[in-house]
Amino acid sequence: MLFCKDSLFTPGPTPIPERVQKAMSQPMVAHRSKVFSKNLEEVATRLQPVFGTKEPVIIVAGSGTSALESAVCNVINEGDHVVVVVTGVFGERFASICEAYGAEVHRLNITWGKTCQPEELEDYLKTVNQPIKAVFATYCETSTAVLNPIKELGEVTKRISDALFIVDGVSCIGGVPVNMEEYQIDILVSGSQKALMLPPGLAFIAVNQRGKEAIKNGTSKRFYLDLNRYIQSYDEQTTTPFTPPVSLIYGANEVCQMIEEEGFEQVIKRHAVMRDMTRAGVQALELPLFVEKDADASPTVTSIRPEDGQANAIKNYLQEHFSMTIASGQKQLKGEIFRIGHMGYCTPFDVIQYLTALEFAVYALYEKDVFGLAVKTAQEVWKKHV
Repeated sequence: MLFCKDSLFTPGPTPIPERVQKAMSQPMVAHRSKVFSKNLEEVATRLQPVFGTKEPVIIVAGSGTSALESAVCNVINEGDHVVVVVTGVFGERFASICEAYGAEVHRLNITWGKTCQPEELEDYLKTVNQPIKAVFATYCETSTAVLNPIKELGEVTKRISDALFIVDGVSCIGGVPVNMEEYQIDILVSGSQKALMLPPGLAFIAVNQRGKEAIKNGTSKRFYLDLNRYIQSYDEQTTTPFTPPVSLIYGANEVCQMIEEEGFEQVIKRHAVMRDMTRAGVQALELPLFVEKDADASPTVTSIRPEDGQANAIKNYLQEHFSMTIASGQKQLKGEIFRIGHMGYCTPFDVIQYLTALEFAVYALYEKDVFGLAVKTAQEVWKKHV
């Protein structure tokens, strides 16, 4: 193999911009100092348009799963009835967390690779003959690469029930449009290591006033993830109740600067272009896409399902020959699909890079001369937006 630089195209963690790395390398400051409080306030408020919220975003030291758990343990009490839309691994994770806190979970199971349609949720909600405390949904299901129609699901939730609408946005916030008021979302959570271009370690929770009231009245036992503590600490002293990852907050502030410089609308457009380029290029290679409909496809991750079970072989070829890391499938999709992350610090030039590598993989594994085919097809998509 000729020397190739390591490249990372998983749906998390994702590459970190050099300027963000530099920001995180600043000298340490006391986490109870005015300097830190200023940084925390800037991040919490500068992230508001990214989360589509009018409230400062709550920041917790933890993984994306800690964000999911915080959305459950702060509002769900033992015996509450909840509906969880399951379109993949992370919808199932939401359901498992709810069960761990004693909720009566009603799973709306959707075929993996498909989105939950509003009428499916509406019909299902009408079958639950119990007061529903909350409806949980996943915006981008990382394991399958579908993007659920969250706005429409929020409308159905509020029209059919009085439930809270709680959304996992871990693998897409920072790369998709969202408006909590318009989408009728009460709690929206995300993590740092995806489209927000940071290392793992920060959980973000955006909460509206109804969500805050539910958190205030929650009776489930919790301590570190008690969001009342975070809200109170921020409101009274612009700080966190426990020791925060100071360097990551510095990095998050730089990420906000980058988003503002590019313009968030342009960030959203860039992700959509990368999705369309990827899908077009993959189809040109006659590799079947796992998510069939373009309208259902995530702008942050694409899943491919080779018909002859070559998913792992392709993944390994890219790693061995190009030092390029992509992701395999999860649970029942393990060995069936491979996934390419194109989010955060990623550009159309990066799409050309991994499509070139895929051309080599198809040539080696299928003995097909497809050189230039995926790249040219993707470039045709790209040039429409230049």
